[in-house]
Amino acid sequence: MTDPTVRLALPGEAEQIAALQRRGWTQTLPPGLAAAVLGSVSLAAMTDAWRRAILAPPLAEYRVLVAVGSGRLAGFAAIGPADDPDAVAGRDATIGEFVIDPRAQRQGHGSRLLNAAVDTLRADRFVRATWWLRTTDDALRAFVLSSGWAADGAHREVAAEDGAETVRLVRLHTAL
Repeated sequence: MTDPTVRLALPGEAEQIAALQRRGWTQTLPPGLAAAVLGSVSLAAMTDAWRRAILAPPLAEYRVLVAVGSGRLAGFAAIGPADDPDAVAGRDATIGEFVIDPRAQRQGHGSRLLNAAVDTLRADRFVRATWWLRTTDDALRAFVLSSGWAADGAHREVAAEDGAETVRLVRLHTAL
């Protein structure tokens, strides 16, 4: 048994990351939206996208980190420069995706992964990080707020391509 750790993702883990992302969407998105999103992209396409993100990110500051425990992938985070209209290039970063396997939750993987993400962004000389969260994800929001993040007043809605269901998001931020 290996000690829990966080490290950069390996290309061979792309399929596990894609499968974990799909499970996360199934669990956290409204059922209709989850079905629409998952129906629009295959596991193979998602695996290919994650493999490209790991092997050839658009900039060196884009990273995919994985939390590993008991010899298996427990979660992942995708981090990089923020692309919000009010983001300051070279100063603002974002956590674009953050998923902990439901079977691995409440074992410290989320804290380790978040700390590693923040440390990595800080090492890349970013000074602020942002993170868009679903307004209905009370557990994740409580976790992030308890880690020193705060709402910055920004919010938006995203929808499936057919526009039938939307998800309201709130942006949190923290100084690095």
